[in-house]
Amino acid sequence: MKQVVLITGASSGLGKAIGIFLTQKNFKVYGTSRNPAKLKDFDAFEMLKLDVNDEETIQDAVKTVIAKEKRLDILINNAGIGITGPIEDTPETEIKKAFDTNFYGPLRVAKAVLPQMRKQKKGLIINVTSIAGYMGLPYRGFYSSVKAALIILTEALSSEVKQFGITVSDVAPGDFKSNIAAGRYHTPVFENSAYKAVYTDVLKQIDEEVDTGMDVQVMVDAVYKVIRKEKPQLHYKAGAFMQKFSIVLKFLLPSRTYEKLILNHYKLS
Repeated sequence: MKQVVLITGASSGLGKAIGIFLTQKNFKVYGTSRNPAKLKDFDAFEMLKLDVNDEETIQDAVKTVIAKEKRLDILINNAGIGITGPIEDTPETEIKKAFDTNFYGPLRVAKAVLPQMRKQKKGLIINVTSIAGYMGLPYRGFYSSVKAALIILTEALSSEVKQFGITVSDVAPGDFKSNIAAGRYHTPVFENSAYKAVYTDVLKQIDEEVDTGMDVQVMVDAVYKVIRKEKPQLHYKAGAFMQKFSIVLKFLLPSRTYEKLILNHYKLS
């Protein structure tokens, strides 16, 4: 029997790549998009309408999968948005939007699939987090914060649903070549901002790191590794060696020493 997979944010980038790969590996994949009608020529796997900020679309998508397949084995919480900007300058509406999409969004979808997974006495939820969630990065403070919250939520949810045979894991990517920069909210470089010159330079560096990032297949392979594991670990990281090693350094070094490394990386010291 094919395992049934639901992937949020599967119209492009990582979600699309995961969906195509798993379809080739003989999984039954359902992807989601806020506007699947725009994807008329896409037929690699079935697309459903789902907006992680709209509870009705979440429930409808999950019910559609269960009605068709009588089961739902794997949820990949991939949908999310980027956000950059000085903490002082970033509009509160955009901060709330980032948390609503990147934290409450995955939570809503997880809550929607849990009843079916409990009924099956089996299921796997994979949250796509970020290496940025393990450290407070300058001018990406809200992105780091929301991904950190999702990492901790993964831990708490895992401990609560393990009794039902459900596994929860997360995969934290580093920088990958993707279209995330195009969809990221950039706080404008305000003319009177105290951070104008520095933020402009850091923003350019952030975009360059995405453009020169690793191939998305590395992340796809990391997600597939979790799926194939009989007993997956709680946390996985996917990215360049130094990005993954930066997490190790954070726990080894004094906090101000680690902060200095971050400042040096972004040429802020």
